Amino acid sequence: MDVKSKSGPLANIRGLLKKQNGILSASDLSHSGIPRTYLAILEKNGEIQRISRGIYVTAGNMPDEMAMLQRRFRGAIFSHETALYLLDLMDRTPLFYSVTVPSGFNATTLKASGAKVYFVQRNLYPLGLTARKSPYGNSIQTFNMERTICDVVRSRNQMDVQFVNQALKKYVEQRGGNLNQLWDYAAQFRIQKIMREYIEVLL
Repeated sequence: MDVKSKSGPLANIRGLLKKQNGILSASDLSHSGIPRTYLAILEKNGEIQRISRGIYVTAGNMPDEMAMLQRRFRGAIFSHETALYLLDLMDRTPLFYSVTVPSGFNATTLKASGAKVYFVQRNLYPLGLTARKSPYGNSIQTFNMERTICDVVRSRNQMDVQFVNQALKKYVEQRGGNLNQLWDYAAQFRIQKIMREYIEVLL
């Protein structure tokens, strides 16, 4: 294979890296029809470095851990403490990443990575799904405010009580909240009574 024939795929990979803020997965190449052997070429050239299985970043770049986690674990959606942080409903940066996965998801490796994993029924799993920017500017999946408030109330016994109280207070104080949607989500999660008790105290 001559150098000229390599230039097309290599240029495409560099383009993907630029578009994705320096993060690339082996599956990205498969979707683009580029053989994975070109990753070895760029790695040998010192242009990229392998961070974990199938995940690469531009050499010398500070890795975006949140984006890389979702690249590794496609079913993991940032939730609870991490969603509170992304939605500006919590003042402190979480010490770990919290994610929600559908029931039946094999989370052994995900838990081993240090993430706090919550499970939910598959029919409720995508409720309130939205996209936000990570601190590095990459698009990541999380839940909207109403879904996150429901998650926090549902999991209140597994979370720091200060996080729960602060999140509820901030949600009520924000003008962007949608109480009708909150009641709808609470009904689907069957937590209407406890949710109403929390909210009525703060209103």
